[in-house]
Amino acid sequence: MKKPVVVYQSKYGATKKYAEWIAAELACDIYRRSDVKASDLEPYDPILYGGGLYAGGVNGIDLLTKNFNALCGKNLILFTCGLSDPSDQDNTDHIKSSLSKVLTAPMQEKIKVFHLRGAIDYARLGPIHKAMMAVLHKMTARKDFQSLREEDKQMLATYGKAVDFTDRAAILPIIQYVQAILSHADQEEAKNSRGH
Repeated sequence: MKKPVVVYQSKYGATKKYAEWIAAELACDIYRRSDVKASDLEPYDPILYGGGLYAGGVNGIDLLTKNFNALCGKNLILFTCGLSDPSDQDNTDHIKSSLSKVLTAPMQEKIKVFHLRGAIDYARLGPIHKAMMAVLHKMTARKDFQSLREEDKQMLATYGKAVDFTDRAAILPIIQYVQAILSHADQEEAKNSRGH
């Protein structure tokens, strides 16, 4: 029987929140990225990895990329967590483009990717992230307000504050995807045991 696992790396807490929600829904084990090695994941399938998006990269994604040969026989699922609204095609295209720089073609083919919207609390940002957000804010503020996307207007309105876009309902497509994998595996197992 297949047994899923959730592994995550979270800097400010939004990815951790999603990882915990997913693990609760699937009633499966959950590990912080720093507490697990690829060899620890041997008994699990599917493997769900969640990481925050920072400047286009995914926190801790090397767990999948460096160990791809060892893990590629399993169902691999990546969920990203960032401030961008994943219902906006421009955002998901941008994330895909960034991911294509770290994921080889076979990895892109094998790893199912989901995008979730996170949170930001400017008071808790480290100096580098604070500086990045300040530059982004300055660039966005210079543009014609009417021409801005809804998300950019939101960013200008909430700059310097704490904003939380996390939504438990957003994990539903991930849960359904994993349940379909598990259900298919159970059917195959049942078929094979009847055949013997």
